[in-house]
Parts: sequence; C-alpha cells; structure tokens
Amino acid sequence: MSAKSPKIARRHVSGVFLLNKPLGISSNSALQRVRGLFRAEKGGHTGALDPLASGLLPICLGESTKFSHYLLDSTKRYQTTIQLGHSTTTGDVEGEVLLESPVPELTEQKILNVIQSFMGDSTQIPPMYSALKKQGRPLYELARQGIEIEREARPIHLSAIQLISFTMDSITLDITCSKGTYIRVVGEDIAKSLGTQGHLIALHRIQTGLFEIVPEYTLEYLESLTLEQRDALLLPVYAPVQHFPHIQVPEGRAAYFKNGMESNIEHAAEAQVLVFDGEVCLGMAEITDKKRLVPKRVLNL
Repeated sequence: MSAKSPKIARRHVSGVFLLNKPLGISSNSALQRVRGLFRAEKGGHTGALDPLASGLLPICLGESTKFSHYLLDSTKRYQTTIQLGHSTTTGDVEGEVLLESPVPELTEQKILNVIQSFMGDSTQIPPMYSALKKQGRPLYELARQGIEIEREARPIHLSAIQLISFTMDSITLDITCSKGTYIRVVGEDIAKSLGTQGHLIALHRIQTGLFEIVPEYTLEYLESLTLEQRDALLLPVYAPVQHFPHIQVPEGRAAYFKNGMESNIEHAAEAQVLVFDGEVCLGMAEITDKKRLVPKRVLNL
C-alpha cells in the first residue's frame, strides 16, 4: 500500500495575486492551485471566468477576502472575437450549432455604427448556460437536460466598445462593461444587428476594476518561484479598496479598533475609509456625522 503524500502545511498569508488564468480550467480550479502554491489557509476569486475564457482573475488570499466583493461588483474589460454565420446552444464554441445565416458584406463603418448602438444602459436576459441558480441549481445543469426556464432581464452598462479588427466572417472587440454582463449575449446581439448569427470563439479579460492584467503572472510562472518570491508578488491586503480614503487611527485607539470598538475622531464624515496604524492597515470603517469612527471590516494580520 503506497504511502500518502504529506499534507501541505497552510499558513496565514494575505494579499491579492493577479492571475492570468489559462484556457481549459475553471476559475475554482485556478483558485485552488494558486492557494496551494501560496500554502494559504483561505482564498477566493473575484468573478468567475468560464473554462473557455482566459485572462485576469484576481485571487484574494487570507484577510483580503474581506474586500473581495468590491472586485466582484467592479467594471470589467474584455477582448473578444465573435465568429459570424451561426449561433450555438451555449453562445460559444462549446455548443452545438443552433441557427445558421449568411454573413453580409462587412465594412468598418457598418461595424462601428452597430457597436456604438450598444453603448450605455440596457437590459440583458442571462443565458441558460450560466452559473446563475434557480432553486439552488445552476442554470447550466437545467440547460444540459434540455430544460429552459424564464429569466428576468437585468440592467447592464457598456461604457466602451472598440473595434480591434475584422475579417469577412469575424470581428474582434474590446468591451468595458458593468458586473453581471454576459459577453456571449452581447456577441450574439451584435451579430444579429449585423444581419446574421454569431457566437464567441475567444474571450480574454484584461481588466477588473483598477487592476490590469500582468501577462507573465501565469500558473507556470508561479510554480517556477520560491515561496518567498511568490509572496513578493502579492498586492497589499487592502488592494481591492485601495482607492478609499486613508486615515490614521486616533492615538492609542488601535487595540480598540481591532476589537471592533468605536472611537471619537476629528474628521469629516466618510462612508468608507481605510484605517491605518502607521503603515499597517487595521481595516475599513465609517466616520459618522457625529465624528465617530465605526469599524466595518477588521483585519486580523
């Protein structure tokens, strides 16, 4: 009977790693590999990418998971290629051909006119092949059984769409959008507006909130480093909310803040501030109009 592999000793490490996720693996698989390489006790990602999508997947380790939802809610930027001529059941190359249609002659101006019409606020019906849940079950599980249920349209916002290139039967775009936007659906809708059908053949995320992709930060690169070298790549624990105002904790009140206790503070009211003791971040707080510092997220560093 073969001996079991020794269990990896986990450690209390905190920070954000900007993973360039490869094609072919789920976001959760990528998270677990990163977490294992850092030997982190806990971790979470900040907005799933499908296995057939690549690019920026910020990984929050340790205490930074307390701020991860701010990245989930942030804007995203993608580069995507839409294959024209037919749609698929999934909206990408994984699905079976659903509808076919000839591709009309494309010109740069025609494409620009169409994509500009998608700018701004609109609504979008989430696709059946998505991780949204109905009565605890992901929609894609129902879709694989041939079951389709009614979905409510959700508000989305496209703040920028740029044409990168096009061929006789494909277009490549750079799209900046709000959270919850399905680029597969955007691709299908753009194809229809061009007078044909379409599906995605490539999707690459290049920005999440204030973070831009670092191309060399791949799993292979991370595996080639020592633990100390990996730690040096981590952004600060408060990186997801680094744009919040920074203030110093009132003198002598650091321990009180760590215990979740309020303090008096001579500072204008702020809904969200990062609180520091010197260079050490203690957490996030609110400053009320009565000049009370109220802890909201306390870091255990």
